[in-house]
Amino acid sequence: MARPAPTRTLHPVGEGVYAWLQPGGETGVSNAGVIVDDDGLTIVDTLMVRSQWEPFAAAVSGLGPPVRRLVLTHAHIDHVGGTKAFRNAAVYATRYTNEMLEQEMPMEAYKRFMPAFAEEFDDLAEVGTRAVTHLVDGPANLTPRVEVLPASGHTPGDLVVLVDDADVCFAGDLCFFGVTPLAFQGDPATWADMLDAVAELAGTIVPGHGPIGGEQDARDLQAYLRSCVEARGDVRAIGPGPWDRWLERDRDAINVEKAAMLASGDESMPPSMLKAIGFG
Repeated sequence: MARPAPTRTLHPVGEGVYAWLQPGGETGVSNAGVIVDDDGLTIVDTLMVRSQWEPFAAAVSGLGPPVRRLVLTHAHIDHVGGTKAFRNAAVYATRYTNEMLEQEMPMEAYKRFMPAFAEEFDDLAEVGTRAVTHLVDGPANLTPRVEVLPASGHTPGDLVVLVDDADVCFAGDLCFFGVTPLAFQGDPATWADMLDAVAELAGTIVPGHGPIGGEQDARDLQAYLRSCVEARGDVRAIGPGPWDRWLERDRDAINVEKAAMLASGDESMPPSMLKAIGFG
């Protein structure tokens, strides 16, 4: 089960493996990770705005070794906004993430969807993000410790980072623990099936949002996603479950609508999400 851990600090989750957790895990508040290898550090995701990534980058610098690699689990801005903090590292991501990062950032949509960070988005627009330098098209060992595994469900181009010798995986937004997931760009049915594999990768799972957890937390998320699919477009049809205690339950409408649209062959963005970013 998800367990409490200190936030805004490099919290050890295995030998030479650290999680950087942000409190809450709501919209715009994600997690990151650091893995120590013989040649330096691998960073997993880079948070979003300066007030988030500056203290993270400072803590990483305090470890001493150089940052050699950034692994981006997907393209959403709350995971990639701090890439410029690590200017000399190689940037690894899927082809889909690369394509998304090459597009102009929709700043007005970000401001509408995450108003708490509206002022900081102006700074982000000026600083920008780094380009992907290395495409990940299949499972790969980046170092003797770091394995990256392409996946899909939350987006068409997710990555999971496995540190097998520490029994830790960084799941990115394939895992939300204690926080309702957001599937506007994904497929709840595919995502739920993908969690069969993710749940068994490691004993410790660092999610993209929320506290550190394990297999049961992934199974709870899987059950929620399947409930969204089975709701067939009716948000009231989501039954009771562990998600009754989760944050951000207003996302139910987006997730249920997306699942129903995909079931009917419609791959466009849910109108409920368009409304949330100010275009509905």
